[in-house]
Amino acid sequence: MGMATAKHVLKRILMILAGYLVSVLVGLIAVVAIYAALSSLPNAPAYFDVMGVTPIAALVVPPLGMFIYFLTIVVTALQTLIFALIAELFSLRNVLLHMVFGAAAAAGGFFLIWPSSAEDMDPERWADIGIIAAAGLVAGSVYWLIAGRDAGFRRPLLER
Repeated sequence: MGMATAKHVLKRILMILAGYLVSVLVGLIAVVAIYAALSSLPNAPAYFDVMGVTPIAALVVPPLGMFIYFLTIVVTALQTLIFALIAELFSLRNVLLHMVFGAAAAAGGFFLIWPSSAEDMDPERWADIGIIAAAGLVAGSVYWLIAGRDAGFRRPLLER
């Protein structure tokens, strides 16, 4: 029975890792999509256009895309690990909870990259935080689809 438990925990760890890596990628795509959609609105800040075009540069110059991906992993890994461990230890499987965790991790990563944003009351910064958090909601739902639906290090009891 000990080997089965170890195998289950290893499987959960691999699912957490896979879910995290895929959700970061999907979250970055969501950021691009949100900025691109918002740049078409009237009176949108000019830099929204730049944010919508930047991913094309990341596709044309793959090292830039990899840098953005790994930077996102670096600034969101710690809070995501904490949230994932909480979800696994308490077998939290609610999609909304994972979405909130994703939004919080994304916003936390934004504050790590832009530490002065908390004092900067510029409405554009608040828009950025909202966009990043919305992308985190998307990333959290993707994580839930991959790893969160079956969260829990403890194996469910088998029916006899």
